[in-house]
Amino acid sequence: MRQIHVNEIVEAVSAACIEMNYVIDKKIEMAFKSAIANETSVLGKTIISDLLQNAEKANGYMAPLCQDTGMVVAFVKIGQEIHIEGGGLEWAIQEGIRKGYDKGYLRKSVVKDPLLRINTNDNTPGIVYYEIVEGAIFEIDIAAKGFGSENMSRSKMLKPSDGIKGVIDFVLETVDEAGSNPCPPIVVGVGIGGTLDKAAQIAKKALLRDLNEPSSESHLAELEHVLLNGINNLGIGPQGLGGNTTALAVHVEAFPTHIAGLPVVVNINCHASRHHKVVF
Repeated sequence: MRQIHVNEIVEAVSAACIEMNYVIDKKIEMAFKSAIANETSVLGKTIISDLLQNAEKANGYMAPLCQDTGMVVAFVKIGQEIHIEGGGLEWAIQEGIRKGYDKGYLRKSVVKDPLLRINTNDNTPGIVYYEIVEGAIFEIDIAAKGFGSENMSRSKMLKPSDGIKGVIDFVLETVDEAGSNPCPPIVVGVGIGGTLDKAAQIAKKALLRDLNEPSSESHLAELEHVLLNGINNLGIGPQGLGGNTTALAVHVEAFPTHIAGLPVVVNINCHASRHHKVVF
């Protein structure tokens, strides 16, 4: 049995909250540089250059990449041979979020009740999903989900007969209607199958995949390619001001579903696509 103390988890989550808000992912940075070369719009090239400069300054000044430092979403993969000592795992993750957002001077954006709208003043609770696996694996994928992009999420219960075309049409329609709101160039997560809630979960999880990593399923990898080309042909462009760089990547995840259903959820990340993986 492998022992991990809650204090180690608190410190790791705290550091991850700061890191993902201050430092842009290297793969996103590389994608920006590639997009500048391929963008057809002069204004689009300028905007992407500005995004790169913003990321450089945020890192240099140790300041957030964006004023919306997001609501934290964490995906935890924990092995059955892991024993958490000194307290509870859920407490440790939430305490790490609280500490990170306080120490990093990050904006606290969470309200305790969605109708009463009173701020919790520490950006907790974060949303935590658990996956229990065999062995002594322990990983936490953590994301800062801004709501300029989150508010553009959509779900649809397609009919099985709608098939792949129905999925493609819905994703393209969703991105087209989102326009400039999610601060493109975006990363698009698509969840297909399961139930409504499962499709939403895997759509969110899809956003945490490495930017240049296609689905391991060949038909889903092909769908990702088709969707990316379709989105970039919409003409929305960087920050919605026109061009052929509307999305940097599309990631699709699928899950078994009922014979009578085809649930689809689209979840969008802004250009910063802030996330960080902690491996213990």
